[in-house]
Amino acid sequence: MKSAFVFPGQGSQSVGMLATLAQAEPVVRSTFDEASTVLGYDLWRLCQEGPEDQLNSTERTQPALLAAGTAAWRAWCARDGQPPALMAGHSLGEITALVCAGAIDYSAAVALVQFRGRVMQQAVPAGQGAMAAILGLADAEVEAACAEASQEGVVVAANYNSPGQVAIAGTAAAVDRAATACRARGAKRTVPLPVSGPFHSPLMKPAAEQLRERLREVDICAPRLPVYAFDATWHDSPQVIRDGLYRQLFNPVRWSSIVAAIIAAGTTHVVEAGPGKVLAGLVRRVEGGRNLAVFTIDGADTLASALAGCAGGEA
Repeated sequence: MKSAFVFPGQGSQSVGMLATLAQAEPVVRSTFDEASTVLGYDLWRLCQEGPEDQLNSTERTQPALLAAGTAAWRAWCARDGQPPALMAGHSLGEITALVCAGAIDYSAAVALVQFRGRVMQQAVPAGQGAMAAILGLADAEVEAACAEASQEGVVVAANYNSPGQVAIAGTAAAVDRAATACRARGAKRTVPLPVSGPFHSPLMKPAAEQLRERLREVDICAPRLPVYAFDATWHDSPQVIRDGLYRQLFNPVRWSSIVAAIIAAGTTHVVEAGPGKVLAGLVRRVEGGRNLAVFTIDGADTLASALAGCAGGEA
């Protein structure tokens, strides 16, 4: 058995997340309390009580998901869960993976993602940028539709989530035109995404430049185990990590390629650590993904199932 841990990004958060896990595993609350000290507000209370619009604010969503993923990982370790062979994360989840792999100190990462969320939110004025999910259309067709629509404005493929599921991002009007072009090319559905900015598009370059400066102040070391970057390459040194986190903001997340690489590496078990089941679902849609044993850790019951399912293997 060879396992991989994966960590979700924005969109997986929800009010009440990890409540039963916290009741069973004290390390969950202590992980959130550590983040609250850095942030200056009660992160656990926000995640449990809301209000939802505050939790969904990018500047607060990113620390919340970092804390949730790290808490799930720490709960796994506290229960002597089998160490994984590798890790990966979707967008913000990439930083969670680096924390759990020992490359970035947790408290430092909390401050970093708070800053990351703030500059991403500020990069494009509200209402001027947008994202949409394109369902049931080949990647090349989505890219062609974006090229057609970007003759005025900016729109690109931003998240290659699985075969037949690509998110696009850019200026609002260009995203609308690209979605229309995708439907004309045979897309089954196009769904506007409730996000506060056109993430992983060239419009995030100003935020990326600010993040690059901030990353110079963060102590980073080589991870203790392999961590995939947004483009399915390895994070294997501090310099590569800093450059990757900078480039990730304005380049597409190639999640389907990451999953393909995880499968090619001989992985048999995948554990999604954090709220929701988004990545677990996407893993199964990649070729070979249905042959994997896939687990989640977002509650006491799912932790128990994951521990039982991954017991006795070799990392």
